[in-house]
Amino acid sequence: MLKNILIFFLLTSTILYGRLDLDFSVHKLGNGKGNTLLIIGGIQGDEPGGFTAASLIATKYKITNGNVWVVPNLAFESIIKRSRGVYGDLNRKFANLKKSDPDYETIQRIKKLIINDEVDVIVNLHDGSGFYRKKYVNKMKNPNRWGQCSIIDQEKMDGVKFGNLQEISEKVVENVNKYSINKEYNYLVNNTKTGEGNQEMAKTLTWYAVKNNKPAFGNEASKSFRTHTRAFYHLLAVEGFMKYLDIEFERDFKLTPRQVRAEINNDVKVAMNEKIVLDVVGSRNWINYLPLQKGSKVKASSTNPLTAVVSNGKNYRIHYGNRRMSYIAPQYFDYDTSIKSFDFMVDGQKKTVDFGSHVNVYNNFMVEPKKGYRVNVIGFSKRNIKNESGIKVTKRDVVKRFSVDKKGTTYRVEVYKEKENKFAGMVLVKFQDRKTYASSSIPSSIKNN
Repeated sequence: MLKNILIFFLLTSTILYGRLDLDFSVHKLGNGKGNTLLIIGGIQGDEPGGFTAASLIATKYKITNGNVWVVPNLAFESIIKRSRGVYGDLNRKFANLKKSDPDYETIQRIKKLIINDEVDVIVNLHDGSGFYRKKYVNKMKNPNRWGQCSIIDQEKMDGVKFGNLQEISEKVVENVNKYSINKEYNYLVNNTKTGEGNQEMAKTLTWYAVKNNKPAFGNEASKSFRTHTRAFYHLLAVEGFMKYLDIEFERDFKLTPRQVRAEINNDVKVAMNEKIVLDVVGSRNWINYLPLQKGSKVKASSTNPLTAVVSNGKNYRIHYGNRRMSYIAPQYFDYDTSIKSFDFMVDGQKKTVDFGSHVNVYNNFMVEPKKGYRVNVIGFSKRNIKNESGIKVTKRDVVKRFSVDKKGTTYRVEVYKEKENKFAGMVLVKFQDRKTYASSSIPSSIKNN
């Protein structure tokens, strides 16, 4: 079921009485042996570099030795609503918090994870203004700016494994600066000396961790950069931490800002009710008459932990991090669950295709007739034809404005149980040019050796 698109489901999302029921997710990578690094992104919903980098680690990295735990979406509702904190700044709630605070349960959950015996080091990913510099250079480069620095609360923690905070931070900064795109953007270590009276920092996640004998670091990428460049710097820092902790990893892309941008937008899909799968990036602003289940809330799942489907009462919105990607205008049907796939002829070859799958086509496709079922190719129309199975369809035969993507390449093929008019499932057909259709990508892994 959906095996060739959705390898794992990361979240479900619904609307409950006007408030998003979006809890943060935890992704545990590794072999259970060696050191464990806990990475946290999205503590503030208006800092996309941090939570985007965390989601890339959760979905694009393979940990071959050691362990990496990732929370990419800590303040998920704030991320979806593009807010620093819908119920206040989450990173100022670790000292004192009333049970009546809407974020109380979130704080309790993340605290429990931080002090877990298996966790050795914590890094909290942020986006900060300007460029931190120890001496005043100009209004964007001075000691009061937060961008481009590795933050520690104090120099060291006596008697604690990995308590040499200054030394570790310096090693991380060294790794970042080795690959920095410009020396003007180089990192520095920023010791906030929290225990010496810094009242604001005393409310934060990292100080809570340090007080509980857990080495913790903040990592700040500059808000002067676009999201993918911020994520690039975060990934450099995280890889520096992993190397110091002897955590070995692989990734199937070159770590450059350009490639990071490509990975952010690559293979992000959302499934609804396990029958419908849509590409999130590049989708049309509006997708009309999508067949959703009558009398039931939408169950949404995704290949990316920053993706959610939420209702505004009548329609649905697909979100990806801070971005609103598509509006869904539904048409409601009862669902048929008796079949999970359908037979296609694709460029002359017969294929059995699972509902929720994509099919790549060069010349044409045809949906094979099945007794008792009706096929509707959205965007295709032929006079006096109500069942479009058994008809060869080319790209010229479908109207571009009915595609689900802005490029006009991908179209919905919907199957209904004819007698009861129940929705059985959907397949997306994507027309490709010869080069794309014939190519096969075999990426090479990059190891930290």
